Order: sequence, then structure tokens, then C-alpha cells
Amino acid sequence: MEIYDVTIIGGGPAGLYSAFYSGMRDMKTKIIEYHSYLGGKVNIFLEKVLWDVGGQPPILGHQFVENLIAQAMTFEPTICLSQKVDRIDKEEEYFIISTNTGEKHYSKSIIIAIGGGIYEPIKLELEGAEKFEMTNLHYTISGIERFRNKDILISGGGNAAIDWAVELLQVAKKLTIIYRSDELKAHESQIKKLVENGVEIKLHTEIVKLISNENKTAIDRVLLKENDTEYEITMDEVLVCHGYNREVSLEFCDSIAPVRNEYKQFESEGQCKTSIPGIYAVGDIVSYTDKVYLLVGTFNDAVLAVNSAKKFIEPDAASYAMVSSHNDKFHERNAAILVKK
Repeated sequence: MEIYDVTIIGGGPAGLYSAFYSGMRDMKTKIIEYHSYLGGKVNIFLEKVLWDVGGQPPILGHQFVENLIAQAMTFEPTICLSQKVDRIDKEEEYFIISTNTGEKHYSKSIIIAIGGGIYEPIKLELEGAEKFEMTNLHYTISGIERFRNKDILISGGGNAAIDWAVELLQVAKKLTIIYRSDELKAHESQIKKLVENGVEIKLHTEIVKLISNENKTAIDRVLLKENDTEYEITMDEVLVCHGYNREVSLEFCDSIAPVRNEYKQFESEGQCKTSIPGIYAVGDIVSYTDKVYLLVGTFNDAVLAVNSAKKFIEPDAASYAMVSSHNDKFHERNAAILVKK
């Protein structure tokens, strides 16, 4: 049985920075992530430009994720992907973390970094839709270039759908937006951009059937229902933005169940400590006075939680890690960077 100093549940920005900082604190670290990839919710907007991360020039979402992962791997934490934590128990001086794969993980402390929960896109409930997900049916955009000079149908009228439409204006040959309600729900300024650029917007309209090409490999046409009228249109790509299902279930044995609020967030007692010693929470899943629900806030949470975990395991340890400019751990790395320059 291998026992870790800290196990981080969630591999998004808060979890990844927690892993980096725990390495600075000489803690044996593990990350358990539900998805088959790291990066968390940032993976929803990989082609969007981020401006509001301190000290970071404007950067695309996918580049930001790559940087987060590279930083997190600095001290070689153990990474466990495609595992959902179902339950946490406590035995003697360590926690037992059980996952949906049947595997058990053992840790002296836990940092919960699951964000707003596990996000899964709401998919089309149409027969055979899943087979087109490998070709031209999309629930997010991982690379904007694949849409260049394409005829694109976007289903959805919320901020996510309209933001993607605005991003695609610069590359698409044609954009058509359908929404089953009587008005779009996105920001007025974004809608105005689409109208000014001649984007066709069809309200009271929804997809009722996907019609494949002769080879049955991709969508060739879409059957729409507008009010009570059905008709077909042709397009190259279909982008569906109907929102996300959010799953925040996480069971604890009764003796170590942390206090949560009405939104299922863990209530912090200070320094990202939950009501249970040894269990900490960071990012969107933790609540406290003056909490900042931005990327920059997650990094501060991570530092507080890791320092709390370190002191829990080693009461005589320093309250925080030595800054990187004076930290011996980075001397060789700094030398290698300076040689390259």
C-alpha cells in the first residue's frame, strides 16, 4: 500500500497549481482526474484568448492549459486519469479514496479541486448522433482552423453558443444560428456583432434529424423544425452548445463529511481548510468570505491549501515554501534556462 502526502482530486487549474506547489513543499503528490485529460474547464474554451491572469500576456486557452500542465509536472506527481472519486473514508492516520474503477488510493491529506463539478456537454438526443462526433458534430471547439471556409450550423442561443459564433466569424464561409426559444440569451453586444455581419439567426427552430452522407461517415444535411414547419439544410459542420450537465457528487463516511453549503461548495474555516482536519478545498468548489471566482483566485487557494496540508502532516514545518528566486530546488533548472538564452 503506497501512501501519499497529498492527493488532489481534480486536474484543472486549481488542482494543477496545487500539485506544483506541493512539490515545492517536498510532498509526495498524486492527482486523480475524472476525464482522460488535464486542464479542467479551460478545455471548454481552448481557442479563446485569456487576458486576466497575473503576469501572463494574452494567451490562448490551449496554450494556457499546456503551461499549467508543464508547471504541474515539475516535481513529477503521480497522475491518475479517467477515474471518478466516489467515496472517501478514513482509517488510522490516512484517508482511503475509492474510485469508479475499483481502485483505492491512500493519502495523509486531500485537496478537493473539482471546480463547479464534472462538466459534460448536453448532447443531442437523436438516433445515431454519437457516430458523428468523430467527424463533423461538435460540442466544443478544439481548433478553430478546421472551420475555415466552412458552412457552419450552430444550435444554441446562450453565451457559449454566441461567443463561439463571434469567434468563427473570422474563418467561416457561412454561419447559421438556430435556437428553439423566442430570443437569444447571450450578451447584447455579441448578438449585435452577428447581426451586423449578416449571420442568419432562426428562432423557434431545432434539429430533429441528422442525415448522413452516402458513406455514412459524416452529417450531410440537417432536418430542422421551425415552428410547425420541417425542412432540410446542408452544411459542413454542426456545433451544438446546449449547456452542460454538472455533477458534484462525492461521498464521505459520516465521521469525515465536511460541511457544505446549499450550492454543494465546501465551507472554508480559513486557509482553505474544511471542517475536517486533513481535507482542503480549492477553486470554485470552496466558499469563504471575499472569495474570488476567477483563475487568479484558484492559485491563491492552492497555496493556502497546500500550506495547510503541510502543517497538518508536519506541525513543525514552515508555514509556506521558500520563494522560487531563493529556492534550492530551482538552481539547476534556472541554470539550464539561462544556458538556453
